[in-house]
Amino acid sequence: MMTAMTGSKDRISGLDVTRGFAVMGILAMNIVAFSMPENAYINPIVWGGDSGIDLWTWATGFVLFDSKMRGLFSIMFGASTLLVIQSAAAAARNPARAHYARMAVLAVFGLIHFYLIWYGDILFLYAMMGMILYAFRNVGVKALAGWGIALNLLSAIVWGGGMAMLMMGASPSASPELAEGYASFAAEFGPNSSMSNEDIALHRSGFIDIAEHKLAEELAYPFFGLFIYGPDTLGLMMIGMALFKSGLLRGEWSLDRLAKWRNICLAIGITGNLLLLWWQLSADLEPVLVLGSTLGFSVPFDVTMSVGYAALFMGLAQRFAASDFIQRVGAAGRAAFTNYLGTSLLMTFIFYGWGLGQYGHWSRAAVYIPVVFAWAIMLLWSKPWLENFHYGPLEWLWRSLSRGQLQQMRKSQ
Repeated sequence: MMTAMTGSKDRISGLDVTRGFAVMGILAMNIVAFSMPENAYINPIVWGGDSGIDLWTWATGFVLFDSKMRGLFSIMFGASTLLVIQSAAAAARNPARAHYARMAVLAVFGLIHFYLIWYGDILFLYAMMGMILYAFRNVGVKALAGWGIALNLLSAIVWGGGMAMLMMGASPSASPELAEGYASFAAEFGPNSSMSNEDIALHRSGFIDIAEHKLAEELAYPFFGLFIYGPDTLGLMMIGMALFKSGLLRGEWSLDRLAKWRNICLAIGITGNLLLLWWQLSADLEPVLVLGSTLGFSVPFDVTMSVGYAALFMGLAQRFAASDFIQRVGAAGRAAFTNYLGTSLLMTFIFYGWGLGQYGHWSRAAVYIPVVFAWAIMLLWSKPWLENFHYGPLEWLWRSLSRGQLQQMRKSQ
């Protein structure tokens, strides 16, 4: 097992590296939601360009990043949660108290993030699912994997089945109710969407206007989102716990075994997503089909790819452990909480009206320029900071609040 003696003797380097790649990847997934209308995230015909390099950018994101990075981030959260529970027990601290205090503080961070910074918060969702996750801490690898797969298949069936039924509304023989539902979805996830125009106007306004809108119109959204995204997120966390217990995320697998899982999982996932991409393009990005492909049809392939990415990044961490780049990625993973919230502040400053006001002005391809800039910041600051301090700034705050006392921040000389 690979460990690093920084911060904690039990810290697993491969886990940090994989989490680092995940926090970088999730920004690549989220950048469209930071920079243009929410429904543009699903379909390029909504906003940001649907031809040339912009179409290729969307297609690449659909196949390689969309949902896969969220899946990997959720898997890493499940693995890290189990590690924290085990570490608390080993240190003779009450593991339940330690765990639920961490989740309660994380939930507060999530609500602040949602209402005051960015609507795409996942921290509150993670905290709530994390509270359920504790009950599965002693479950075996096979049972955890089974629960995780079942919950994600349930999500795929619900979303995919719902969208498949809705697509029937395009038929001339469809019932009036089904035809009306189809027309409504097609309008909102197609060009000239009224939802897009309202979204643009809101996010080009000031901080107070955006915050007031969330408190007035979207107050219950974080709680409603638990029912929409909770089951598959919990399932992914269980898969993360299973991969940790199996040894994959503890750095105990050989390079050959990691390569086998990487190759099989990525081959299955990429092939499936390429077929879905072909279907969407051949249908001229028909809005309901694209929505169904993103939320439902792709789920089995996305989860498979998330596991493949975990094997890929753990292998890179093991093979190139001495590399400065890999060490910097690992440091970004150790400070993932700070980097996640920091990118929200940076991207909303660039695109929202209270900052530079660039919301909706950039093409789909161009918005990846600040992504590369943010990646560079993560890699540049995290390693030197953690050479002098035990935790990232927000990791320190989270830990201090969870334990009810200020933690030692600076390393002793």
